[in-house]
Amino acid sequence: MGRTLASKKEIVADLKETLSETQLMFIINYSGLSVGEISDLRNRLRPKGATCQVAKNTFMAKATEGDDRWEAVSELLKGDSAFVMVKDDLGGAIKAYQEFQKASKKTEMRGGVMDGRVLREADLKAIADLPSKEQLIAQIAGAINGVATQLAVGINEVPSGLARALKQLSEKEDAA
Repeated sequence: MGRTLASKKEIVADLKETLSETQLMFIINYSGLSVGEISDLRNRLRPKGATCQVAKNTFMAKATEGDDRWEAVSELLKGDSAFVMVKDDLGGAIKAYQEFQKASKKTEMRGGVMDGRVLREADLKAIADLPSKEQLIAQIAGAINGVATQLAVGINEVPSGLARALKQLSEKEDAA
């Protein structure tokens, strides 16, 4: 038995809700994956703040219709589509997918959408190569710590330098 109109509308509403919380979406061709493999992909994506949802292309087209942020996805809707929707760690989610793809060798990334722009596979790989949020925080903290250390050393050098100058001056006067 087919889906009722109400169940179809519910699916589209769920997709719209998920998209409202999403920063990046990329589409993969999942044909050839078993249920276990899709579960493995979902388990790899979950810690990165991403979900993988298999939906009919027409449902996704309805969910993105009229939404400037996601309408561009329409050109990527063909064939068997699984939608990876990323809320948090953009680069981490793409890396998790890439690791899964290396292991399974069965999927193909078609592209993605972010802020109304279509992203090709090269664009998504560039995002994956960016440092993670944690790495950026660590780099900033290291830079701040380095500046603070240099400042402390500089402040400590002023009295030491003054003391050395006074000592040399007093030694000169004693010698004279």
